[in-house]
Amino acid sequence: MTLLFVAGCADPPSKEMDQAQGAIDAARAAGADQYATTEYTAATTALENSQGAVAAGDYRLALNYALESREHAVNAARDTADAKARMRSELEHTLANLDVLVTQGQTRITAAERARVPAQALQQPAARRKEATVTLQKARETVAAGDYLGATAVLEGVNTRLEQALADIEAATTAQTSRRRR
Repeated sequence: MTLLFVAGCADPPSKEMDQAQGAIDAARAAGADQYATTEYTAATTALENSQGAVAAGDYRLALNYALESREHAVNAARDTADAKARMRSELEHTLANLDVLVTQGQTRITAAERARVPAQALQQPAARRKEATVTLQKARETVAAGDYLGATAVLEGVNTRLEQALADIEAATTAQTSRRRR
C-alpha cells in the first residue's frame, strides 16, 4: 500500500489540477468571482499553491492543494447559485414595492391636479415619478439579463426619491387646501 501511495506521488497531480482549473472556470462562468468572492478566491489561491508545490517538487502537497482548490470552486459555484436566487427574489420584491410607490405617485398627482394644485408645484414630483418609472424598467431589463448586482446598483436611491416625491405632492396638496379654506 505504501508503495502505491509513494508511486502516486512521484508525478505531478496533473489530472487533479486540471479538474480544479475546470471547476474554477465553471465557477467564474457562473459569476462566482462577483457573487461568492471568498470561496472563488480560496479556489484560485489553492490552485496557485498547487502549482507552486509542483514547481518545488512536493507533489503530495500539490495534490492536497489541487483537491482543496476544486472543493472551493464547487462551493463557490453552489454559493453563487444560492446568492443569485436570493437576490432575484429580493429584487422582485423590491420592484413590486417600488411599483406601488409609482402608482401612488400617479394617483396623488392626478388628485392634486383635480384639486387645482399649481402645475409648478407638481413639476418636480412628477419628474421624479417619471424618472423612477424609467429606472424600474432598466432594473427589470438588468434582472432579466441575470445581472442582479447591476440591478441592485440601478435601484439604489429610487425608493428615497419616490418617497420624497410623494411627500412633495402631499405638501403641495396640503398647501393648496389651506389656501382654499381662507
